[in-house]
Amino acid sequence: MRIESRSSGFHAIGNPVNERVFRVEEKSEEQILALAASGDEEAFAWLYQKYVTRIYNYVYFRTGNAAEAEDLTAKVFLRAMKHIRNYRDLGLPFSAWLYRIAHNLVANWHRDNGRKKEIPLDDALPLPVLSKHPESEVVRREETEKLLRIIRKLPPERQQLLILKFVEQLSNAEIGAIMGKSEGAIKSLYHRTLLSLREEYERYFDEVEKDALE
Repeated sequence: MRIESRSSGFHAIGNPVNERVFRVEEKSEEQILALAASGDEEAFAWLYQKYVTRIYNYVYFRTGNAAEAEDLTAKVFLRAMKHIRNYRDLGLPFSAWLYRIAHNLVANWHRDNGRKKEIPLDDALPLPVLSKHPESEVVRREETEKLLRIIRKLPPERQQLLILKFVEQLSNAEIGAIMGKSEGAIKSLYHRTLLSLREEYERYFDEVEKDALE
């Protein structure tokens, strides 16, 4: 199987998984992982198709560059395919292992290119769609825009935590495995992040009210 990145998306080149003698849907992911670890390319292709969109979205949110996100995502799966024999289920899903690989590659990308980590949270947290009540939706949209401006002021690590928590909907244990922190450290960081958001939110409205009175 070859993994390629193209402008139209990702492609796993090889025999379609559904042409295998076994039916993938009748296998558990644990069994498919074992097959992939033994060198079964079709089994790995099934894992690729299941997780490629999630990994791409994560990388894109971390880089803000679609072309770079495609290349880095391809590298994630190439590295995973090369080292899948080393994967061990330690109570965390296979996806957490993939996210960890992606996290390391993105960190290297930022370091090598000297770029500041900027996460396009407008894409990660899309604005609400207008409904039958335009007045209330306008208010909601304004509130969301204010929240996004506040989130952008947070350190990159806390922005990453919010993406993994609310966009990818991962558990604290999974986030800890990705960010190289204990579950307790993630809980503490999450608590501090929420406090910072609340303080920044209150400060923002204090400034708005002050400007309105002047």
